[in-house]
Amino acid sequence: MKQRIVFGLILILILSLVPSNLLVAEKQKDKNTQSTQAMIDIQSPSALLMELNSGQILFEKDGDTARRPASVTKIMTMLLAFEALDSGQLSLDSMVTVSEHAASMGGSQVFLEVNEQQTVEDILKCMIVSSANDAAVAMGETIAGSEEAFVQMMNQRAKELGMENTNFANACGLEAEGHVMSAKDIAILSRELLLHHPEVLEYSTIWMDTITHKTNKGESEFGLANTNKFLKKYDGANGLKTGYTSAAGFSMSATATRNGTTLIAVVMGSKTKDIRYNDATKLLDYGFANCSIYEDRKVLDGDNQVKIENGVKDTVTVEAKGAFTHVFIGSNESDKVTKKLVIVKEQAPIKKGDVVAKVEYYQGNTLLGSVDVLALKSIEKQQYHHTLEKIFYQFINIY
Repeated sequence: MKQRIVFGLILILILSLVPSNLLVAEKQKDKNTQSTQAMIDIQSPSALLMELNSGQILFEKDGDTARRPASVTKIMTMLLAFEALDSGQLSLDSMVTVSEHAASMGGSQVFLEVNEQQTVEDILKCMIVSSANDAAVAMGETIAGSEEAFVQMMNQRAKELGMENTNFANACGLEAEGHVMSAKDIAILSRELLLHHPEVLEYSTIWMDTITHKTNKGESEFGLANTNKFLKKYDGANGLKTGYTSAAGFSMSATATRNGTTLIAVVMGSKTKDIRYNDATKLLDYGFANCSIYEDRKVLDGDNQVKIENGVKDTVTVEAKGAFTHVFIGSNESDKVTKKLVIVKEQAPIKKGDVVAKVEYYQGNTLLGSVDVLALKSIEKQQYHHTLEKIFYQFINIY
């Protein structure tokens, strides 16, 4: 009887402690969130701060809510344009012929005329520097044949990137039913563009330029002025895209680089242009003041062999998919980071490119992230005849 009473008391004690500990942990999490929110007083309805290389989110306010993006839409049009350049579908010297549909776009424009021809590079300038709707639609039509087909490409690419709260209805960001993005999705898209097409910064940092209209009426120069005035307001700012309509408010994806660190600050739905720029400044200031980058480029520490079972060979040559990057907020405790190799696939057959292991990074018991380890060669599964051959060679080596 006494044992049952003691056991019951212990059980009650355990059950009373568990929710208490969980409550403490939850309170601490809320406290940390409130502390960060207090440090960054953001007025815009949605905002998000991301470090470029790691993709780590450093601050988020209502980041998943789908909102009208206005001309920030053009970041996707830029991405698909640069991907078309990479694939060889287009070159910077390729000619874009302006359709009647593209020329009819209202809002921000460079007044392209029907059948006017411009190079892909000049269309990129018009779209990125001057946020020209007519140029964005002309680019989309050149890539996909029509704006409708291009919009399908945009939505498919968004799906591939994991942009869960995005739907495109046009190539330029003019108001349309169901045309929405979230702050997180804009950051994901901006990161993809900057990581794989950093040359976009050569265009997004142009302050003023000109193009030459060539039409049946003759030739005339047209001035381009950058719509992103944040470039002159923030030290290290280098992009990326602003947006505004009366329904959407003021939005932007602001990028800046200092001391080798690039941050992406997204704000959406600001009531005024000043609020948009002030919020972007607060986000970037917080990031640069509080984040430090831990990077490991020698993920495998020189060991490029992983053991394989039941294969024609006992090991497979491997390489890390890339470097490991993590952002520490506040004090840098990178000296406390440990890593370990975890085997994912140890049985043959192994195909070239298979993920056979991963290197996990920890700080104490907290998993910070991991890097995939890929097979550089294929390894066949050991068959009966392979075993006989192995025995035979072992035999002749003896004698």
